[in-house]
Amino acid sequence: MVFIPILAGLGWWYFHERALTDYDPAFREYAYVTNGKSNSVSVIDLRTFALAKTIPVGSEPTGIAANSKKNEIYVVNTGSNNVSLIDAEANNVVATIGVHGRPYFIDVAEDGKRAYVANSASANVSVIDLEKRIVIGNVRVGSAPGQARISADESTVVVTNRGDNTVSLIDAKDLRVRATLPVCRQPEDIAILPDSTKAFVSCSGSSQVASIQLQTQEKKVEGASGNPKSETPKSGVTKKDDRVLALLDVGRTPVSLTLKPDGGEMFVCNFGSDSISIIETYTDEVGSSLEIGQHPSHGTVTVDNSRLYVSNFGSNSIAVYDIDIGRRLASLTVGSHPDALALTPDQNYLLVLDTESGDVTVIQKRKARKLEPSEYSLMTLIPVGMQPNAIVVKAFIATGKK
Repeated sequence: MVFIPILAGLGWWYFHERALTDYDPAFREYAYVTNGKSNSVSVIDLRTFALAKTIPVGSEPTGIAANSKKNEIYVVNTGSNNVSLIDAEANNVVATIGVHGRPYFIDVAEDGKRAYVANSASANVSVIDLEKRIVIGNVRVGSAPGQARISADESTVVVTNRGDNTVSLIDAKDLRVRATLPVCRQPEDIAILPDSTKAFVSCSGSSQVASIQLQTQEKKVEGASGNPKSETPKSGVTKKDDRVLALLDVGRTPVSLTLKPDGGEMFVCNFGSDSISIIETYTDEVGSSLEIGQHPSHGTVTVDNSRLYVSNFGSNSIAVYDIDIGRRLASLTVGSHPDALALTPDQNYLLVLDTESGDVTVIQKRKARKLEPSEYSLMTLIPVGMQPNAIVVKAFIATGKK
């Protein structure tokens, strides 16, 4: 193991290279960061925690997503109204796909075949065929759509329309809006349960979260001949339609939603009241709210459902919350105006985007030892570009194909 002292704005830290002998020689693990004012994407090698490359993309890159089935990364360029497709093996832009006005976010279907981009200045959602690398449809939605997210079963795209306080539900098969639902003021972030039965939408203008029931399909039952056919559901089973189930009161200016991987609870970052609200997703109950730090903006939960990390934009810190015991464990100082977060696949490192200072803080989680006051340590600071916006992690085996 190699130790290198690093003098950073937060003090003397120690950087260590992860044991590369544990990896397949073709293994790659990168973090990709969009730099909104540098028109670039920074690539961080997570095996060594070093900046590997800076990739030029379009104008004002914001949202970013990884394909779970291909070694590809997709970058939304708000200023140039297009999407840059990055080959993760070569870390080069290999295609640019035009969309419509002022896109900010992108979501990729689990099967890796389609992506969805809400165009805030065009009141539509662009649907991209990722195999052909073309737009196959532009679906008209409400005013100033902010986000478009696809459900895990790939049947429904949920779109928040900030301009008219509605949510559009798009049938992903037919590419048509099957419902437009009035919700609360300024709908923003979206979370969809793993079983695709419900969506939740944060409304920053009304201190609420909308719970939305998503349409379920009629069940296939066996006919007399043994062939499956569509029938009216049997007694005791009803078809559920799209509708708003509840408007849940949370703290002021709820800006982001973070689901536990098991879907049972959801954490709401209330930017205006310096708190998080905890929602029981199956009963639509706000269980509790607690102070977490100044202007919390984003959260992420470990895969074992045990820890929540929250970036406190206003206090330059990360809060560590133990979900099982319901208590904040630590507050960790990071760079200036922390926002987006990502965990490495092994869950041992938390990556924090510091939007004002233009860097990524790496926090290591380790087993506490004697004379060590905490299981967390600030490991290193990695400079990226100006105004980093979003981050995604991609781990894969390089195929060597060109």
